[in-house]
Amino acid sequence: MSSSPSSRGRPRDPRSHQAIVGAAAELVTEVGYAATSIGAVAARAGVGKDTVYRRWRGKPELVFEAVFTTTDQAPVPDTGTLTGDLTVLMQGLVDEFQTPAAAAALPGLLADFAADPVLKERIRGDFLAPSKERLLIVFERAAARGEIAADTPVDLVLDTLAGAVFFHVGLVGEHPGPQLARRLAAVMAKGIEVR
Repeated sequence: MSSSPSSRGRPRDPRSHQAIVGAAAELVTEVGYAATSIGAVAARAGVGKDTVYRRWRGKPELVFEAVFTTTDQAPVPDTGTLTGDLTVLMQGLVDEFQTPAAAAALPGLLADFAADPVLKERIRGDFLAPSKERLLIVFERAAARGEIAADTPVDLVLDTLAGAVFFHVGLVGEHPGPQLARRLAAVMAKGIEVR
C-alpha cells in the first residue's frame, strides 16, 4: 500500500500526486466507486487524464491508493511490546476502514479484484508487499526481545489481523471503539508468543 508503480520520464510533482489522490478519495465518498472516473478525478485535481494514467493503470489502483494506504505513511510503532505495536497497527487499520471513502470504495474494489486476476496481482505486488515489508520491523523487534520465535509466519499473522479488521468493519459494518484493536492485538500476540 506503499506507493504506486514507478514511472519513466520526468520526476513526479508531489503536489499533483496529492491532488489526484485527494480528489479520488473525495469523489468516491461523494458519488460512489462506480460513478468515479479518471476524467472526473483529473478535472477535480486540476490535471490532465494523461497525468493520472502515468501514475496509475486505472481507477482501481488509484482508488485503492487513495483510500487504503493512509496508514503506510505512519511511523512503524515501537511501544516496547509486540501487543502494544500490534495495537497501534490495528487501530490504524480500523480507522482507515471506517472512513466514508473506504465504505464507498470497498464493494466496487472487491468486485474489480475478483473479476481481474492481473489487477489482484498488481495490488499485491505494488501496494501490499511493500507495506508488509515495512511492518516486518515490528516482528523483528519482537523476536529480538524474545516475545516470538524468529520463524513466526509474519505474512500469515498480518493477513489474519487485516482480515479480522476487514471482516468487522468492512463486511459486518461495525463501528468499533479502540477495544477492537487492543483485543485483536492481544489475541494475536498471545497466539504467537514463545512458550
